[in-house]
Amino acid sequence: MFLFVVPFFRNFGNIKTFNCCKGRQDISTMQENRQEKSPIKQKILLFLEYSGVSLYEFYKKSGVTRGILTQSTGISEENIARFLAYAPEVNPSWLLTGKGEMLKSNDIKRDESTEGTVSFVPTVGKPYYDVDFLGGFDDVFNDQTAIPMHNIIIQGFERVQLWCNVSGHSMEPQINHGDIIGLRECTVNDIQYGEVYAVVLDSLRTIKKIRKASDPAMLRYIPINTEDFDEQEFAINRIIKVYEVIGSISKFF
Repeated sequence: MFLFVVPFFRNFGNIKTFNCCKGRQDISTMQENRQEKSPIKQKILLFLEYSGVSLYEFYKKSGVTRGILTQSTGISEENIARFLAYAPEVNPSWLLTGKGEMLKSNDIKRDESTEGTVSFVPTVGKPYYDVDFLGGFDDVFNDQTAIPMHNIIIQGFERVQLWCNVSGHSMEPQINHGDIIGLRECTVNDIQYGEVYAVVLDSLRTIKKIRKASDPAMLRYIPINTEDFDEQEFAINRIIKVYEVIGSISKFF
């Protein structure tokens, strides 16, 4: 006995088929598009963790859309701009492309090729004070001489207002023990977080990168040599003077 099966469909021209491979490709493309943007959020979260800032505090102070960092969607250019305004010390290239370091490099000028000259004429050059800014956190008495020994003339350091000594190893290799540093006085309000400053506090002098602390009454003091030195926090009201570090050079006299 033979069974004769009549085809149920005779014309397949109008039948729409689902291409499962294409569906997977579309989903994959969406995931890739998502992944292209999600690293930016991951980097923002990494920075907040590094800075010790809570999401609540971040959203409140930055103006970034609340909850956006935990959503699976992308992040808008406006929110990226708000984040960079909130954290100017962050390297935009690192945030957007992953290239470079998380924090901007400090534009501290170090020039070993330029020869300095000592001047004993008060109006020629910038004053050199035989005062140590400690690279570490050792307490010192702030009663060292306030009279300059002489002036220093170094081409290319025109923004410098005064020169003094560095002792300690916490800022190496950028600023070495025994260097002299060129300083320019500024205020606490002038501080650009992530940059290097020489700070006179009530019981010590120190050179460190300065960053915001979770407590708004404090500042974080961060060494470059993090293998041998730890960061610390000091109250803002302990600050007597702040100097921008313009550059450093090996002592030549």
